[in-house]
Amino acid sequence: MAGIFKRGAETPSSDTTATRTTAAPASTDADATPTRSRPSISVDQVRTRVAQVLWALCLVAATLLAVAALCIAVDANQQNALVERVLELAKVVDLNVFTLDDGIMAFTGDNAETKNALVNYGLGAAFYLVVGRVLERLVRP
Repeated sequence: MAGIFKRGAETPSSDTTATRTTAAPASTDADATPTRSRPSISVDQVRTRVAQVLWALCLVAATLLAVAALCIAVDANQQNALVERVLELAKVVDLNVFTLDDGIMAFTGDNAETKNALVNYGLGAAFYLVVGRVLERLVRP
């Protein structure tokens, strides 16, 4: 048994006949270069990935708008770097349609800023979710 685990140990003569292989015939120069097969990517796979990316981008935009509306509604500290960054990114993705100052709906009076944020950013988030789902369904095979 000890001979089995040693490097270069001889195998019993009965196993050598079973494991012998014959040499392959000599190949030509054309056969000498190995052929590599590229992974095949179908059009359906590309369309699926693009649809997933579009949906993810719209989902991120909707989430940013919803979190920004929540930050304004709970009167979060706007001097905080994270809150400040979320509000800046929300201004970028609001498309100048769902803005706080001149959005789809403009409220005045008590809690006008909170109402503007909840309604306009809420509509913007819903818009992104609907558009994202429609784009995803159009692109996906």
